[in-house]
Amino acid sequence: MTTTIRQDDVIQSVADALQFISCYHPKDFLDAMHEAWEREESPAAKDAMAQILVNSRLCAEGRRPICQDTGIVTVFVDVGMDVQWDADMGLENMINAGVAKAYSDPGNPLRASVLRDPAGLRQNTGDNTPAVIHVRVVPGNEVHFKVAAKGGGSEAKSRFAMLNPSDDIAEWVISQLPTMGAGWCPPGVIGIGVGGTAERSMQLAKEACMESIDIHELQARGAQTALEALRLDLFERINQLGIGAQGLGGLTTVLDVKIRDYPTHAANKPVALIPNCAANRHVHFSLDGSGVAELPVPRLEDWPAVTWEVGENTRRVNLDTITHEEIAQWQPGETLLLSGTLLTGRDAAHARIRQYLAEGKPLPVDFRGKFIYYVGPVDPVRDEKVGPAGPTTATRMDKFTDLMLSETGIAGMIGKAERSADTVEVIRQHGSVYLIAVGGAAYLVSRAIRQARVVGFEDLGMEAIHEFVVEDMPVTVAVSSDGQSVHKQGPEKWQAHIAGIPITVDA
Repeated sequence: MTTTIRQDDVIQSVADALQFISCYHPKDFLDAMHEAWEREESPAAKDAMAQILVNSRLCAEGRRPICQDTGIVTVFVDVGMDVQWDADMGLENMINAGVAKAYSDPGNPLRASVLRDPAGLRQNTGDNTPAVIHVRVVPGNEVHFKVAAKGGGSEAKSRFAMLNPSDDIAEWVISQLPTMGAGWCPPGVIGIGVGGTAERSMQLAKEACMESIDIHELQARGAQTALEALRLDLFERINQLGIGAQGLGGLTTVLDVKIRDYPTHAANKPVALIPNCAANRHVHFSLDGSGVAELPVPRLEDWPAVTWEVGENTRRVNLDTITHEEIAQWQPGETLLLSGTLLTGRDAAHARIRQYLAEGKPLPVDFRGKFIYYVGPVDPVRDEKVGPAGPTTATRMDKFTDLMLSETGIAGMIGKAERSADTVEVIRQHGSVYLIAVGGAAYLVSRAIRQARVVGFEDLGMEAIHEFVVEDMPVTVAVSSDGQSVHKQGPEKWQAHIAGIPITVDA
């Protein structure tokens, strides 16, 4: 039977789906994260997962984005061969119209992060279009959509290898995880694609990320295929690495490992690895000609009753009076609550600061003695001072760190994930410090921001320099002023603990 799909139904359904996944975690993810939180022994990792879960509930209640990076949209579409269209636009244009509508929704504006001319001017398209779209024509009279919004931090950690046929897939995957660092915001899901050609394996890995979390059911019934056996093996071995939530060291690094395969050439074994971060944004729906897609109705009782509280030994810090002597007392893994004035800046702002300094131009703001927060916030709505404002991956700013510490006089930095060994040494030489906020807890972080205004490079949009006034913003000392890194110490300690070597589990 032929089905007619209307253009407006596609546009509205895509827009609804993107708004939906910006605010609501899938239940399977909530259940898996809660289970991991309950059994976690690492205090730092448990605290990070608690913040992720509390943030998730706040976003569901307030209908605000889980993460400030609201992603680049990926859509897989299966079009039934018996479908007709009531449309004057092509399917890709319909989908992109839905993306633009979702990202400019005045009730919940999403951050536009997509840039045109990526090898040149890198100009923001303004509405997060175009999406990355994969279309297949299949038997049937419906159109099935898988819609995801993939954060840049996790996408940046994707890996690909053209292995030899005799090479071990699991060994290659295990070799990659430590090199990925924490910029993909673990714990999350690892998607793996095996076979086909280079581009096909990457597509398989991306689609695998959109599957439901069911590793515990697989563990209970046992593997029945080679791929299921590989999933179980990788799940156990990745978690034995001790990387843990946010790379702080702990029992859970992945919540599931999903694998898809495709026949390949006898001379090849292409393998792709794509991590999905703690935002885990995806939803599936079908259009059958009856109207706009019906999405699952979230129930607040699906969110676990997890609370996040400040520890009694937490150090409170006044950013407006901070001294190098105080900074020198902070220990790796220690939790701080920051109050006072922060400045923000990420990739584009740092590049322009470097240009201004090289040309002898005055900077738009005085950085001396200030902390710089690597963030590109979402626009505020209603009574918000700023929208969700979680950290971006600090590693991208490593090449600017010596310049910023030497030439602008910043006191320290705040971001997420690890710093390179060279950058840790630069931090030590300057007696500076690097702090981390929890990636995946952007709305929770934004509630600590009492005032916000743009103070420099306004034309850069979300990458402009903002001034935030914060109150009790939670952060963790990641690199202390003497060059100790929690991202090195934590995983090493917890890998030993998991292996049965006695340790003191205080970080």
